[in-house]
Amino acid sequence: MITKSTHYTKQTEAQRNWVIVDADGAVLGRLATQVAAILRGKTKPQYTPNSDCGDFVVVINAEKVQLTGNKADTKTYYRHSGYNGGLKAETFRAAMEKHPEQVIERAVRGMLPKTTLGRAQLKKLKVYAGAEHPHAAQNPVKIELEA
Repeated sequence: MITKSTHYTKQTEAQRNWVIVDADGAVLGRLATQVAAILRGKTKPQYTPNSDCGDFVVVINAEKVQLTGNKADTKTYYRHSGYNGGLKAETFRAAMEKHPEQVIERAVRGMLPKTTLGRAQLKKLKVYAGAEHPHAAQNPVKIELEA
C-alpha cells in the first residue's frame, strides 16, 4: 500500500526573498491584493496557510497611488478612540497629503488574516512615499504588477 502525505512548509524552512513594487500610477486595491498575496506566500508553490512563508515587500512611490472613479473625492477613513464622541473621519485626499504610507498599509492590512499570523506578515511590509528606500543591501527584485 502506497501512502502519500502533503508536505507543509515550516516557517524555519521558508526562504524569504525581498521584492520591490513601484506604486506609481497603480490602483490602490489592485496593488494591495497583489502585495497581500506576496506577503502571505500565495505566489510560491510551497504555500502553507498556517505558517508565515511569504516574502518581504518594499513599496515605493506610495504618494503616487490612485483610485478609480470618483472614490478619491468620496472615500473616507474612520477611526474611533473608544470614548463618547470619539469618531474621527479623514478623507482620502487628506490622508494622502499627511501620510501616504498608511493608506497602503491600511489597504493591505484589511486583506491579511486578523490573527497573530496576519500581524507577523504585515511586519514584512515596508512602504515609502518617495522612490528612495534603505533596503538596497537586501538586493530586492523589482516586479511588475499585473494590470
